[in-house]
Amino acid sequence: MTCREKVLSTITRTNTSGMPCNFRAEEPTLQRLYSHLGYCDYDRLLEELRVDIRYVDAIAPPEKDMGKYMQNFWGERYIYRQSEWGKYRDNMPGALSSAKTLEDLKRFTWPTVDMMDYSQVRQQCEKYDGYAIVYGFGDIFTRPSIVRGFETFLSDMYENPEFVHFLIQKFADFYIEDYTRAYKESGGKIDIFLVMGDLATQISPLFSPSMFDEFIARHMKRIADRIHELGAYFFYHSCGESYRFMEKFIACGVDIIDPMQRTSAYMFPEKLCEEFGGRVCFHGGIDVQKTLPYGTPEDVRKEVQRYARAFHDTSGYICSSAHYMQHDTPPENILALYDEIQNWNRNNGG
Repeated sequence: MTCREKVLSTITRTNTSGMPCNFRAEEPTLQRLYSHLGYCDYDRLLEELRVDIRYVDAIAPPEKDMGKYMQNFWGERYIYRQSEWGKYRDNMPGALSSAKTLEDLKRFTWPTVDMMDYSQVRQQCEKYDGYAIVYGFGDIFTRPSIVRGFETFLSDMYENPEFVHFLIQKFADFYIEDYTRAYKESGGKIDIFLVMGDLATQISPLFSPSMFDEFIARHMKRIADRIHELGAYFFYHSCGESYRFMEKFIACGVDIIDPMQRTSAYMFPEKLCEEFGGRVCFHGGIDVQKTLPYGTPEDVRKEVQRYARAFHDTSGYICSSAHYMQHDTPPENILALYDEIQNWNRNNGG
């Protein structure tokens, strides 16, 4: 199988050719890893780690320097902080944090897909022929909450529900059109579309399942339906204790659930496989809070083995870190992660 075939057959739970893998790391983490390896070449890195997935995207309008903060085309505001290995982003309440009425939200200069540059999407896809192609960085919850201000957005769900309905619809409408345009411009070469929205803390959901039904479900299903109409798969990311939403994710049409952040016994790989295995593909899992930054290479290897064993019978698991690896992750642990994936595949028919 090619890398692409391996990933797509894993999504449909028909893979018999080994466990596929993905790679994601913050820029400072990459710089630290490059320093360890002695080169600075992202494509070479992914090839040497034998990663099966590649990401493509359109070019968004540039962010603006507002003096005390940066602002992007959505109205997200943030500052950049410096670490030993490079800068990282620290969010602050966004451009709509002081809005008092629905009319205030409507008056904002909302972006359109005509602001995006899709001219390089096909070329990117052709460059990565043979790999599974993921497009986009859509978001129907976290990004609206940054633009509004996180605490204010959560309060709006109770006090100003019409604000939340308006904002989520704005974002969902944009990404449905964005993904449609990107698929056309790619010549139908995009396999997977990514949508994000962190719906939980590390100990519980941010809101009740009934509020998921009220605010999120309709738009998640709209996005899923469009992605499936295009002939692609829906990859949904929600950090934290998202167990109580997983049946709803599946009902809405999600094909890949990420990141399996192991925050409680409900989020253990064995539990997730027992309850949902065979009905959805899982992605992620390898702990970025303890194991990868503070464990030994052997600890990392054992964790890879645990996830691989848990999902082996369902063939529905793409191995990856549970989120973007942070700059406190030793390069030795990153290399152990991908080496152990290949060890598993060699020993299990991959």
